[in-house]
Amino acid sequence: MIDFEKRRAQLLDRKAELATRLQEIDAELDAHQTKDWDDLATEREGDEVLENMGYTGKAEIAMIDAALGRIDAGDYGICAECGEEISKERLDVLPYTPVCRDCAARNAARG
Repeated sequence: MIDFEKRRAQLLDRKAELATRLQEIDAELDAHQTKDWDDLATEREGDEVLENMGYTGKAEIAMIDAALGRIDAGDYGICAECGEEISKERLDVLPYTPVCRDCAARNAARG
């Protein structure tokens, strides 16, 4: 049995962590003001890494928001593809997942 309020709290905590991380990334990206070309090139490489982290964080926030919506709709823990229950163990690892392990494996095999 899924404790929906506990899961909601877990998702909201993770979302807050990600929001803080995204603010830190934005601040770091805005902080670069060097005039030296060598330093600027190094900073730009670091910026690309930070930008990718930002995209990943935004994608995870979107998945968390979708999971919170499923909780509100009463669909949380039910696979969006096959309609079977998603295992508690899977939800413990990926609390925002919309699919069960079997469907995720099928999707990964398709490419």
